[in-house]
Amino acid sequence: MSISAKDVMKLRNATGAGMMDCKKALTEAEGDFEKAVEILRKKGQQVSEKRADREANQGLVLIKISDDRSKASAIEINCETDFVARNEDFQAQGEAFLNAAFSSEAGTIADLLKQDVKGLTIEQHLEEMVGKIGEKIEISKVVYINTSGTLVEYIHPGNQLGVIAEFESSIENDDIAKDVAMQIAAMNPLAVTRDGVDASIVEKELEIAKEQLINEGKPAEIAEKAAQGKLRRFYEERVLLEQKFVKDNGVTVKEYLTQNGAPLVRSFHRIQLGESQ
Repeated sequence: MSISAKDVMKLRNATGAGMMDCKKALTEAEGDFEKAVEILRKKGQQVSEKRADREANQGLVLIKISDDRSKASAIEINCETDFVARNEDFQAQGEAFLNAAFSSEAGTIADLLKQDVKGLTIEQHLEEMVGKIGEKIEISKVVYINTSGTLVEYIHPGNQLGVIAEFESSIENDDIAKDVAMQIAAMNPLAVTRDGVDASIVEKELEIAKEQLINEGKPAEIAEKAAQGKLRRFYEERVLLEQKFVKDNGVTVKEYLTQNGAPLVRSFHRIQLGESQ
């Protein structure tokens, strides 16, 4: 049967698929619009399955915080190439998914994929995007926070790295809050305080330090004590409140906050593109 250019354009506008793909779908569906939409969705799913083992290390990190700074959502949406990540349609879809995460308070990828955006679940939208773009598209991280403290975000230019810092109470000076969020982005701490560092990491650091000292000829009992000194330096490098403040190495982050009358950090989330949680 004959497929009109008008019908092809209507299907393209509805699905975002290429003109030739729309024409083929309409032809296969014998002009049935809804059936053609379903064909394109299935095509997207098939492409997704074929590309499932491909690496999708490009994309965007997106964050949204409520006006009262008590609630925040963040997502990482991935694709295979930077070219796609910079596409306006891809970015708009990412923002729509972020808004859905925020309004639904989704805390897991599974929860988010079920959310409805313009009549389709996000999972269905991703399938359509795969069919249209021809790359693996996925959401790899979802964060939701609701706190009695104060949330501050930082997004590094290019949206490849984002931070949400939770302060113990309201913070008056936005510049101070942003400075600390940027510190987290730049210095990649493991935890806010020593207590937050995983015990297995501490044990491993002590073991490495002792082995190094013994290899240098130190007796075991001396190596044991000296390893504690190395561990203190480890904490100073990897624990946020003990880190030297990047804008003034003369003070720690904790001292910087205290000197400026700001509350301490309670927790943080640092999301870097392509980095496993």
